[in-house]
Amino acid sequence: MFVQSNTVKAVKTYFSERLETIFSPNEIKLIVNQAISSRLNLSKGELILADEMRLSESDLLYFRSIVKRLLNNEPLQYIFGDTEFYGLIIKCDKRALIPRPETEELVDWVVADLKQKQVEKILDLCTGSGCIALALKSQFSKAKIHAVDYSSDALELAKENSVRLQLDITMIELDVLKDLSDNNFDLDSYDVWISNPPYIPVNEKTLMHSNVLDFEPEMALFVADDQALIFYQVIAEKALRYLKTGGHLYFELNENYAEETFELITDLGFEAVELKLDLQGKKRMLKAIKKGN
Repeated sequence: MFVQSNTVKAVKTYFSERLETIFSPNEIKLIVNQAISSRLNLSKGELILADEMRLSESDLLYFRSIVKRLLNNEPLQYIFGDTEFYGLIIKCDKRALIPRPETEELVDWVVADLKQKQVEKILDLCTGSGCIALALKSQFSKAKIHAVDYSSDALELAKENSVRLQLDITMIELDVLKDLSDNNFDLDSYDVWISNPPYIPVNEKTLMHSNVLDFEPEMALFVADDQALIFYQVIAEKALRYLKTGGHLYFELNENYAEETFELITDLGFEAVELKLDLQGKKRMLKAIKKGN
């Protein structure tokens, strides 16, 4: 047997010994507590008193599989199947990127700007898991929210999240680089366009961790080296047609191209273009407003 005994305490020891080279002691504690709590359906209080609880063989094999997957650099969120995002539990798997804290900051910027205003219609482009659209729906319950993605698999995941959370958003499958047209959207009709598009040039792959490269969908991550701003350009050009006058455009950014993106959006004719730092002090967000004719 790979553990000294079939107790919860032995499983905790196994996690610590196997994972000590890649996680801190506090991280290991959080991981093993989450694994045990979810598998055995224990509350925090019950978990504290569970060290001598006996486990079945299937339980032990489950915990060993988690350790193996972590040692293979698989993201924890994919292993457990969900993650918290803006107060919501978002289902996540290889069909879409894992929702990240800086994207929560982007959502929070929208909410801070517009929560006290009448927001009727929002478009989330490159929606992935649907985390942005669903978080905004949770805050703007009366707004119609459309979520667009090129990947049918990602949209299926977004639909599953929508049903689980009982937040009604409309999914639209299309390629934002080709299919943003009057057939899809009404002119001058949206209060907000928001996007966390692919923005990593292929030549930056060597700088990325294997837990991203080996597991998260490349379609949602990378752009050609000579077209680093292609999604920002196309989306912003179309936003000028479909946003209302005074409508807001929000982007998550590649920090290495933040100033270039700022210049691009300014040159297209938006006003009040603003870059915002994330909690790490990096230029990761942009806001712009469609001015009147």
